[in-house]
Amino acid sequence: MIKDRSGNIIAADFDQEKTLSFLYSNKLGRIITKLLCRRFVSNLGRLYMESPLSKGRISKLIERNNIDMSEYVEQKYSSFNEFFIRKIKDGKRAIDMTPSAVVSPADSKLTVYDIGEDSVYRIKGCDYSITELLGGDHSLAKRFLGGKCFIYRLTVDNYHRYSYPDNGREIENRFIPGILHTVNPIATSRVDVYGKNCRELTLLDTENFGEVAYIEVGAMMVGRINNHHPESFKRGEEKGYFSFGGSTIIVLYKKDTVIPDEDIAENSKTETETAVLLGEHVGTKRS
Repeated sequence: MIKDRSGNIIAADFDQEKTLSFLYSNKLGRIITKLLCRRFVSNLGRLYMESPLSKGRISKLIERNNIDMSEYVEQKYSSFNEFFIRKIKDGKRAIDMTPSAVVSPADSKLTVYDIGEDSVYRIKGCDYSITELLGGDHSLAKRFLGGKCFIYRLTVDNYHRYSYPDNGREIENRFIPGILHTVNPIATSRVDVYGKNCRELTLLDTENFGEVAYIEVGAMMVGRINNHHPESFKRGEEKGYFSFGGSTIIVLYKKDTVIPDEDIAENSKTETETAVLLGEHVGTKRS
């Protein structure tokens, strides 16, 4: 289930849900999924999405998802992927610049979890290890025990450029290769998605929240996570973008650092995602 910040339930894309249910619930579908999740197949899909042959998909997606194109920079798209990585107009996303504010790095569906003593927590019906998310780095995982895990799930209708959550500098960057799966909840209830997908981990030294782990997760048909890697950055500055496909951003905060907004915390208790926009207030720095 997905809710907006007013508590209203948002309808899901049922065509997408039906397809994913077949791929992950049906025996034949799971065989097809094993093939689709191989990187060479993802690369073939990328070539199609970057070709003029894919342009016909654009209008259908806009209509089905009621995307307000007045928010985006006007241009003629030569491919679906060019539309997918479209840029938003200046001023269409307000970045909360209050130093104590935790802000969303992307338009997405958000859930928040505690990082428990055993380094394992439940996401969409499956147990996931923080250590696995961090590429098997046990020492790094220990540094985030007792903290908060913010999971931002991007769907095809979302703006797929994402930003830094605060002022600061990059400490370290790692690419973690893996098999590509979709990050839709239908898949995550049956497959260890976050442990197998390709990921890019960036450790950030932030001005207001200290050390933060920022993880981009690739998904089915996403062969590339495109990051800019400046030496230093400002809150709201673009960090990068995903090529075609649904994708996820995971942001880890250390113990006693942040408190999620009450509505988001309550929704997360029942596995309900909260729709948020890039730059929107989603939590507060703990005093």
